[in-house]
Amino acid sequence: MTQYFIEDSADSVCHLHLVDGDALESWLDAASPSDAAWVRRNLDDPVPGTVLPLPDGAVGEVRYLGVTGGAEPFWSIAGVARSLPAGHYRLACAPEDPTATGLAWALGQYQYDRYLPAAARSPRRLQWPDGTDRGKVLAHVAADTLTRDLINTPAEDMGPDALEAAARAVAAEHAADIAVTTGDDLLTAGFPAIHAVGRASSCPPRLLDLRWGDPGHRRLTLVGKGVCFDSGGLNLKPAAGMRLMKKDMGGAAHVLGLASFVMAARLPVRLRVLVPAVENSVSGNAYRPGDVVQTRAGLTVEIGNTDAEGRMVLCDALSLACEEEPDLVIDMATLTGAARVALGPDLPALFAQPGQLARAVERFGEAEQDPLWPMPLWAPYAGDLKSPVADLNNIAGNAFAGAIYGGLFLGRFVPDEIEWMHVDVFSWNPRARTGRPEGGAAQGLRAFAAFLRDRFPG
Repeated sequence: MTQYFIEDSADSVCHLHLVDGDALESWLDAASPSDAAWVRRNLDDPVPGTVLPLPDGAVGEVRYLGVTGGAEPFWSIAGVARSLPAGHYRLACAPEDPTATGLAWALGQYQYDRYLPAAARSPRRLQWPDGTDRGKVLAHVAADTLTRDLINTPAEDMGPDALEAAARAVAAEHAADIAVTTGDDLLTAGFPAIHAVGRASSCPPRLLDLRWGDPGHRRLTLVGKGVCFDSGGLNLKPAAGMRLMKKDMGGAAHVLGLASFVMAARLPVRLRVLVPAVENSVSGNAYRPGDVVQTRAGLTVEIGNTDAEGRMVLCDALSLACEEEPDLVIDMATLTGAARVALGPDLPALFAQPGQLARAVERFGEAEQDPLWPMPLWAPYAGDLKSPVADLNNIAGNAFAGAIYGGLFLGRFVPDEIEWMHVDVFSWNPRARTGRPEGGAAQGLRAFAAFLRDRFPG
């Protein structure tokens, strides 16, 4: 992992003044007349994330002003780190939250350079602010980087086999156990829905099953949608809808990232991670609209649309997860476009049984500046998933409430007595913004990490 921090040193460092834009005038009033005049002359618009070189101070002292605050103060700090030139930095004043500042500093420098290594920028290294929870920062950076790297990797290099290799690497790093069920073995092992979705691909479908921690601890199970590329199947997507479908394994990327945090933080849980890894492809043996697919739970599903494949692979994985009656199940998936229509790209839709779980995670998201938005599992809509030939259809017969229907479908495979959350996450930043490049996005990781640290205290 790239080193974004240094220990306190007498070596040459640049001095960085992080100033909230709303408090800039107060800072200028307290600054030297020359600094104040310089800033007023050269800083036309103090947009959060802006960096301005300051006049040299003492001999050899290089100084910068970084503007923070705004609607997303965490990402404004990340934007400052991203905008600075390579070098070593020391904060001129102690930050209010040194851990959040350190984390933003590192995350703001993320770059995906697998195919353009020559374009990689040298890191900006910060002297650890006093009071920083270093372990938390490093665990978060590793989780975030893993998540974004997996999402950003194109399907040619991130098919079901490569996703398996990534999961095995995570398991090896944390001394976890992993088992994989592949191809036709899925049928004999009782995962017919995963097999149905993935059988058309030249790369066989598989179920990844990672376990870690003391079996005597409370059970936490994470389930991630691992559709490594989604063509839509026989209900083929249009070109525009297919362009970003390398990110359809974003749920798997998120749960692997969250798992890495849980293991690095040594939370007292018996962790299980389940990832159905498939490609939704087109071939002569692709599953078809109108097919009736068996599931691990014994329920039959009529296929209303082959492009509603995520819920099909997740239903088998969720059934397996619930068989050992875990204390908490969390699934994450790039499940519906409807969630994006409702909430846009930044806000993952969060469904939960019971509902207060979602509100608890929402509060942690607010505290971590990593938002999620609670949505209802509106039971009266469940009747719209009925089928005349099977226990249920994988889509509703109307164009409304798509994200809710997705959650209700998955809920049929989770017993009422099990605490469960479903996260419909976009996993992508559609344009470069302060502190974040265009591309794969880790959304909700910090919120869930804080929630789990509270739920399972060490």
